Amino acid sequence: MGHVAGLSLLYAHLNRLIRRDDLDVLLLVGPGHGGPAILANVYLEGTYSELFPHIGEDTAGILRLFRQFSTPGGVPSHVGPTTPGSIHEGGELGYVLTHAFGAVFDNPALLAVAVVGDGEAETAPLEGSWKSIRFVNAARDGAVLPVLHLNGYKIAGPTVLGRASDDEVCSYLAGHGYAPHLVVGDDPMRVHRELAIALDASVVKIRSIQDAARTRGVRGTPRWPAIVLRTPKGWTGPKFVDGLPVEGTFRAHQVPLPAVTSDPTQLAALEAWLRSYEPERLFDAGGRLAPQLRALAPTGARRLGASAHANGGRRARLDVPAPDRYALEVAGPGVVRHESTRPFGALLRDTYRANPTTFRLFCPDETNSNRLGAVFEVENRCFQEPTLAIDDHVSAAGRVMEVLSEHCCQGWLEGYLLTGRHGLFATYEAFALIVASMATQHAKWLEVAAGLPWRAPVSSLNYLLTSTCWRNDHNGFSHQGPGFMDTVTSKKGAVVRVYLPPDANCLLSVAVHCLRSENYVNLIIIDKQPQLQWLDLASANAHCERGASIWPWAGTAPDEPPDIVLACAGDAPTLEILATAAWLRVHAPTMRVRVVNIVDLMKLFSPREHPHGMTEPAFVELFTRDTDVVFSFHGYAGAVHQLLHARTNAARFHVRGYKEEGSTTTPFDMVVRNETSRYHLAIDAIRRSRRPVPDAEALIAACLAMLARHASYIAEHFEDLPEIRDWAWSPA
Repeated sequence: MGHVAGLSLLYAHLNRLIRRDDLDVLLLVGPGHGGPAILANVYLEGTYSELFPHIGEDTAGILRLFRQFSTPGGVPSHVGPTTPGSIHEGGELGYVLTHAFGAVFDNPALLAVAVVGDGEAETAPLEGSWKSIRFVNAARDGAVLPVLHLNGYKIAGPTVLGRASDDEVCSYLAGHGYAPHLVVGDDPMRVHRELAIALDASVVKIRSIQDAARTRGVRGTPRWPAIVLRTPKGWTGPKFVDGLPVEGTFRAHQVPLPAVTSDPTQLAALEAWLRSYEPERLFDAGGRLAPQLRALAPTGARRLGASAHANGGRRARLDVPAPDRYALEVAGPGVVRHESTRPFGALLRDTYRANPTTFRLFCPDETNSNRLGAVFEVENRCFQEPTLAIDDHVSAAGRVMEVLSEHCCQGWLEGYLLTGRHGLFATYEAFALIVASMATQHAKWLEVAAGLPWRAPVSSLNYLLTSTCWRNDHNGFSHQGPGFMDTVTSKKGAVVRVYLPPDANCLLSVAVHCLRSENYVNLIIIDKQPQLQWLDLASANAHCERGASIWPWAGTAPDEPPDIVLACAGDAPTLEILATAAWLRVHAPTMRVRVVNIVDLMKLFSPREHPHGMTEPAFVELFTRDTDVVFSFHGYAGAVHQLLHARTNAARFHVRGYKEEGSTTTPFDMVVRNETSRYHLAIDAIRRSRRPVPDAEALIAACLAMLARHASYIAEHFEDLPEIRDWAWSPA
């Protein structure tokens, strides 16, 4: 209960401002166990009973409200999807400011008040998010008012800013570019007065900044206001319990009276505490809030719990161009080389054009590197600080969001999506793991929200991961890591999707689908380097619609049962599997080979575990019932085994993937080091063939000789063998 009194105080004062000035306010609550204050106020303003009619505005309703709090089948002690008026999950600390800033981008009338607890202020994501004011354009965006609520303690120890002096805290915020207002005290009436003054001054300052920008134009980063509210932890609660101080100490954290069910003294203390609020003056005989108190809250959609911004915003459909305008001409498979993400960049450019105030790209300083630079034909990088003549596409009016913080990119995008807009987060694959926990929390939010009929849909959270583990050969081991995919695949099937397009046209097909979707976490993984293109757009659309397909042109004897199935998921694995098939066609011509490409990874799941999962007949149609499958996979092999565990005879799938063998080396050496090269795959296929392969040992020896030749060649020439580097598909 450490922050509860301060949150209720702030809620009441925000109600005053909303009623007086007709403000459009969104409240975001960062403190971990701040849920009781928000639930109580949302109930008192009437919103809760409208959304949960079984919890009425009477004595019985109050009892149900109390009994569901932090109990089995009830609601948690922090804000979350079940809390009306919330877009922020308060269970994991660090993200409240980024969510608030994401909410106000392209939302000019919105004031987002973000409460930062002093425990949360110690987290790395929160520490890095103060810089977000450098990206707020006062002419076209709303405003964020941070309220740093200091009560001195975490669960059991002091907080850094809680122990810092008032001057130090104010200097800290000033250093980040804010103009802080200080409200300090333990006398409720005095704090009421000082908070009212601070809020009034903050609103005046915000209006002044916005009016100036909207009449005279943006001129640098203004000093936006912030409030420091320093009150005791557990303020107005029990001062002592069992002879030990509670109010103003770490003991006020969460439950100050933990033994009320077994200790009569604590039960009496709880009753005295609750009666001190004089409930007979606050409620009528039936348990309804007194009319004069109810009148203090705003009405309708102006209530903090009823804000449309907190429930899908006023979301409009995203106008996504048709992919045929950007498709590559592919006359035949595996002949043309192209950077697969570059056509997608052109599609994003025109998505910006068609949706000038409802779509943004978020990327940690890698937009050009990821071959998405076409967006700069219509947009600039957003930055409110002064620009230099040598800067490239940097402007205060820009709407491409580049900041070298994956936490900020993710948090901004979440806030942008949850308030009714659309976007994409593009980043290097290895560093997506930085936000794995944030992705997990967003997936949990979507899962819970799906079970709440009053929660409006939101646009999907779309990731594009490039600079993948297989082609970060120049950057080395630190840039090689596909583990983010494992994070996503472990989440509930109702909300997550993973796509591994093998080429540019499949990327276009998949990406358009993802951008138009809602209520999902969509993960798309494809590299940015030049690579062979396999399918024309019509074939790509059909393939992506199925999610997994036999590529008959790549196999042999399509009308006969295969001796081996070669399966692949991912661009680099697709290249190696097709090179394997081509090698076997020449050197083991009697082998009957089937090639299967998987673009929708969730197709491998059983339909009991994921809505995209293939039925058993469809699965058998692709992979047969009992033929061994040599599977080349983009990520860790264990991820595929996890997806297949419910399938009949799953042990026949022999998966090769990334196994933490990385270095600064050549592209082909990466697959060699991880034993996913065409020669490793060919050896596996020969050994596992249903029918014996003639001259099998000689063929295996030839593969091993090629691997040895490869090692010698790259050591001398620092590049791959010409027959590897220049390999292309040739029809049978």
